[in-house]
Amino acid sequence: MKLTRTAIPDVLVLQPRVFKDSRGHFFESYNRKAFAKATGLEVEFVQDNQSLSARGVLRGLHYQIAQPQGKLVRVGAGTIFDVAVDLRRQSPTFGRWVGVELSSINFLQMWVPAGFAHGFLVTSDSAEVIYKTTDYYAPAHERCLRWDDPTLSIEWPRLDIAPVVSGKDASGATLDQAELM
Repeated sequence: MKLTRTAIPDVLVLQPRVFKDSRGHFFESYNRKAFAKATGLEVEFVQDNQSLSARGVLRGLHYQIAQPQGKLVRVGAGTIFDVAVDLRRQSPTFGRWVGVELSSINFLQMWVPAGFAHGFLVTSDSAEVIYKTTDYYAPAHERCLRWDDPTLSIEWPRLDIAPVVSGKDASGATLDQAELM
């Protein structure tokens, strides 16, 4: 497994070894020992989530103020632009974001640590997003940052359609209004 640090050093991009031949491909999408060796992190995943979204769907930016979740995100089919925003007040990268293209072709995965908001934009016709979490979903603690907060200035890929967001995501807080951990 190859590891690349992003502009926010705690957000990691992982590239598993992929074995391809005329029949298709095989790779380990997760191996606890390999993850720990590559990242130096000992994490316990407690929940797997999966979503299917159409082109232009933008999900996020989600986080939990209690029971914060670390997430290991990958794409089973399609392509997304995956974003993590640092919400750790004491962090030197507080309020900064990083984005990475994840796809079923590049096999990249993104480690989003606890204390970050997370979201993605589907840039292919559809995308199946699969992610592991280090804590359980806690609806009472879930919060949302606005995906288009001018303070964050996230450079989302331009599509030929406007982003499709849920009502909850459309009414997310700006960073200066957000309830943080």
